[in-house]
Amino acid sequence: MTQQTLQQKLEILADAAKYDASCASSGTSKKNSLGGKGIGSTEGMGICHAYAPDGRCISLLKVLLTNHCIFDCHYCINRKSSNVARARFTPQEVADLTLNFYRRNYIEGLFLSSGIIKSSNHTMEQLVETARILREEYDFRGYIHLKTIPEADPELIHQAGLYADRVSINVELPTTSGLTRLAPDKDERQIEGAMDNTKARITQAKDERKRFKHAPRFAPAGQSTQMIVGADSASDADIMGKASRLYGSFGLRRVYYSAFSPIPDASAVLPLQRPPLMREHRLYQSDWLMRFYGFAPKEVQQATEADGNLPLDIDPKLAWALKFRESFPVDVNRATKEQLLRVPGLGTTSVARILAARRHRTLRLDDVAKLTQSVSKVRPFIVTVDWRPTTLTDRADLRALLAPKQEQLELF
Repeated sequence: MTQQTLQQKLEILADAAKYDASCASSGTSKKNSLGGKGIGSTEGMGICHAYAPDGRCISLLKVLLTNHCIFDCHYCINRKSSNVARARFTPQEVADLTLNFYRRNYIEGLFLSSGIIKSSNHTMEQLVETARILREEYDFRGYIHLKTIPEADPELIHQAGLYADRVSINVELPTTSGLTRLAPDKDERQIEGAMDNTKARITQAKDERKRFKHAPRFAPAGQSTQMIVGADSASDADIMGKASRLYGSFGLRRVYYSAFSPIPDASAVLPLQRPPLMREHRLYQSDWLMRFYGFAPKEVQQATEADGNLPLDIDPKLAWALKFRESFPVDVNRATKEQLLRVPGLGTTSVARILAARRHRTLRLDDVAKLTQSVSKVRPFIVTVDWRPTTLTDRADLRALLAPKQEQLELF
């Protein structure tokens, strides 16, 4: 077998990492002076964007340590029975690659995951060793996100958290039955047990930092997870319910949603087509409603259709508002912040502007138009000193009037 070059390994393992949505992937065409053929080029490689604890958007090298795997999860392109090109980095190679990209100012950190090789403990040791080399031998202070393995010894996961800014454990599928059928090597209780241990260590580290200035940090950017959408029969209501429970039980910073994508040499038990990308987007919007708009999980689930899935033609907040029209219209000059956040078309920034502006004057419809991106979407649900929607809120065709003419990925 011909030995692979570092460049060939990078092409295989950066491409294999694109199926993990724990940070938003994006392509780049930046090349080096050699026409894009050297290690300095990011052409076709995995660069993802994540947010640091202070809110900065940072670029990370997104790569797998290896795509060899002893597990046989049906939805995974790197599963044991999959016929794909395989490659494997050593921890030293990943550390050197990270430093090379960093010195060229292409990245500010590393997102590292891996297939399972030999055993969960062996793989976790390799991930930890990569981070150790970067932190201790190279004094690397950039951002590191490590994907941890729930089956590994808790002490190894603890070591990962001491080196990494963020750690994550993928729950993969929203239902127990789906996980059992599509990922027979994974165990829901084991996954959630590892998440619970990580939560406890994060809390403990924060408490120790309050008492002792030089106490070690543990995953200061928290932990996250990913759920695959559309690989099993779980509805959006099921997924939202699971996400809410994960946020509440384990203090997650983010739940990521990844639309199932048919893969080469796919398992016969998987769907033949991927779900609409808009479905993934609607789930992110529902996630935002629970995290930033004050919606309870049951309220967001009320926005679903009869099949338990969110409508694709309108966003979840508008779907909820149309179902509960008795809550509208609201007076922008008198309504509470919580009431304004439920108005379709008003985001958190627009609400903050309205609250600030009405301290100084009584708002008219033109004032609201200047403070929002789309007053036409807002008008049926608000009252101002010179505007009242009268029968508009009750119109049977209001949904058709407000639905975007063309599907586009937009927030509220």
